[in-house]
Amino acid sequence: MNSSALPEASVPAQPDALGARSLRSVWHPCTQMKRHELALPRGIIRGDGVWLVDTEGKRIVDAISSWWVNLFGHGRAEIKAAIAAQMDRIEHVMLAGLTHEPVVRLSERLAARTGLGHAQYASDGASANEIALKLSAHSWRNLGRPEKNRFIALRGSYHGETLGALGVTDVELFRASYSALLRPAAILPAPDARQAADARQRERDIDAACAALDAYLQREAHRTAALIVEPLVQCAAGFVFHPASYLQRVQQLCRHHQVHLVADEIAVGMGRTGTFTACEQAGIRPDLLCLGKGLTGGFLPLSAVLSSPQIFDAFYDDDIARGFLHSHSYTGNALACAAALATLDLLDEARLEANRTLAERLDSLFEPLHRHPRLRHARRIGMIWAWDVERPPADFARRFALAALERGALLRPIGGTLYFLPPYVIDEPAARHLLEATLGALRHTLDGAGGPGGSEQALA
Repeated sequence: MNSSALPEASVPAQPDALGARSLRSVWHPCTQMKRHELALPRGIIRGDGVWLVDTEGKRIVDAISSWWVNLFGHGRAEIKAAIAAQMDRIEHVMLAGLTHEPVVRLSERLAARTGLGHAQYASDGASANEIALKLSAHSWRNLGRPEKNRFIALRGSYHGETLGALGVTDVELFRASYSALLRPAAILPAPDARQAADARQRERDIDAACAALDAYLQREAHRTAALIVEPLVQCAAGFVFHPASYLQRVQQLCRHHQVHLVADEIAVGMGRTGTFTACEQAGIRPDLLCLGKGLTGGFLPLSAVLSSPQIFDAFYDDDIARGFLHSHSYTGNALACAAALATLDLLDEARLEANRTLAERLDSLFEPLHRHPRLRHARRIGMIWAWDVERPPADFARRFALAALERGALLRPIGGTLYFLPPYVIDEPAARHLLEATLGALRHTLDGAGGPGGSEQALA
């Protein structure tokens, strides 16, 4: 819906009361709570398409899809209808010894889209990655190789904040406080297109990263269960892009050394990079594939792990201890699966092609950001845009986010990296509003008119 078409929201008598109540009762994620003494959490009362409406009736363009989950806009009718219809049948039933139509259909459709099968379900990306890591190590154990229980992750990687996922995450801000609880992975270099002056240097960087992986596996493959990678884009690292050719070589090395390849597509799957999965662009099929975030279109928590037949077969046995005994209470929730099926209906090949056309059109509209004198390394893949701020001032991410919010745009830079991940239904009026809000927030923040300083990094 265009901004001009969005109806006015009813305004509570005390528009700031919700933020104050939240500050007294809610522990907000990825937040130093004391910072909210300077700026209360913004209360949101409704959403429509790419727009959020706050308690004062102000419209805010959701430029990051509410932490990358909302693919088709808030309140999408088809997804709401699918959830409502499922509520009249069964809202939830345990999957141990029972099943239901939505989880079977969803698993069948994901298998058809990915070439992998026997889907397992969780509620979030970290939990999905935990499942994948456990599957890898346990399958090697079942095959008589229990010593293969270590993992490799890439420099700057982010795979979640549960302990297993944090062990393969290379973001010091999150790891430092819990280092005594972690079983750290080996961290190996990954190519970063921003560091290369030309195509030849990019190829040399890929060669160097692959050589480091090969050398490590020559020494440690006998103890290594899997390499986990975010295909094409390492988002929380500051939107580090690497080419599909790198993924192809990584898979070749993993196969040569008998190490599983885990593709963490929580953020980059579901069409975000231009294809249903990012792995498609490299023409590879990982041993384990994790999907989440946009899987239900932003309506309900759901993530999935799809596995190769070889991994499934390693657990298929008369001995219960050789089975995969991992579970969550809400595994394969029927309402979430119904939402995911409706999302898959929307995310067909025609939509993916429309997204490619839309992204090219928006890329031209965002040209003032590509040419901005304080922004570097303009880059895009699919419906992801990113820029790096040259010499970001202290506390840039938080100050910019507040300035953008005041101008009607939800944006949360990662350190000095500014990015857009809008819903796939963003239209030109909303994109122009986003551009003007971003330029205004940049002027405000980079000119030094931004309030108290600090060093906290805002993530995503």
